[in-house]
Amino acid sequence: MRFLKCALFALCAAGLMTVSARAAEPVKIRLSWVVPVSNWASMIEQKKDLAKHLGKSYTLEIIRFAGTPPMITALANNELEVANLTYPTLPLAIQNAGMDDLRVISDEFQDGNKGYYSNEYMVAKDSPIKTVADLKGKVLATNVAGSAVDVAMRAMLRKSKLEDKRDYTIIEAPFPTMGAMLAQKKADLITAVLPFSLNPDLRKATTTLFNTRDAMGVTQFSMWVARKGFIDKNRAAMVDFMEDSLRIVRWYLDPANHKEVMEICAKITKQPAERFDWVFTNKDNYRDPNMMPDLKTLQNNVDTVRDLGFIKDRIDIAAHADLSLVQEAAKRFK
Repeated sequence: MRFLKCALFALCAAGLMTVSARAAEPVKIRLSWVVPVSNWASMIEQKKDLAKHLGKSYTLEIIRFAGTPPMITALANNELEVANLTYPTLPLAIQNAGMDDLRVISDEFQDGNKGYYSNEYMVAKDSPIKTVADLKGKVLATNVAGSAVDVAMRAMLRKSKLEDKRDYTIIEAPFPTMGAMLAQKKADLITAVLPFSLNPDLRKATTTLFNTRDAMGVTQFSMWVARKGFIDKNRAAMVDFMEDSLRIVRWYLDPANHKEVMEICAKITKQPAERFDWVFTNKDNYRDPNMMPDLKTLQNNVDTVRDLGFIKDRIDIAAHADLSLVQEAAKRFK
């Protein structure tokens, strides 16, 4: 009996040690991005030295996507933990993909804020297109159907009573190829986002017909989202992740680090550093230093997505937000 008791004790101890070891394993977080520099994931990867909890409570894998709509599939298949969805893809994921458990956890960037940059829609300088109404019968290039720039473009054309398929044709192309699409006359209008929109050659050859601000006003353009089940299961690690992210974001937004930031941008994009004097200034999109999203604006944006027919029913954004992670993380800096 004594032998059996000792054996059972040893087995239980071994089991507890195994459970403890598993519990101590860092939580795997996969974070998405689309556009270099503009999306925080591409920049966070370059300042891992500021991430105190990385490799301890969590690990981080950065994954690039062509646009935000494919992230919906990745979230649904548990191939992505934190996605930088935009104001159209969030409601699409919630309503059309059935992920009612999605939660907005932080800001990434906003568009249309007074005194800040707004994404542009360009035509060739020698183009006869002078107004939005002139786009009737034309070919318009977007990155992915249903993306934020795509929805803003459709919203602007609707103001001139122009509708997709009936009055114009939409084609998809990666942001870096937009200039070539216009030059080769494969498209009559292109969508241009930072940093691509500031390419000197592109600006020489184009005219901005309108921007996202003209189409939508202020937009909570991009935000980080995660599924409730993952948040609840890994809350401590997620707060650590948000703390590290906040520290890195504030470092990038600090004017004292601007020269080094420009060099990091150059490294990522393989372009001259002097082309990035605009980054994280008022020549850029607005980024909240506390990573707090504007939920009221987001609600208005999602209502527009519904009006354009991408979703059927109104979504209450406040019910799909959990800002406690970033708020708890921010308290650690006080």
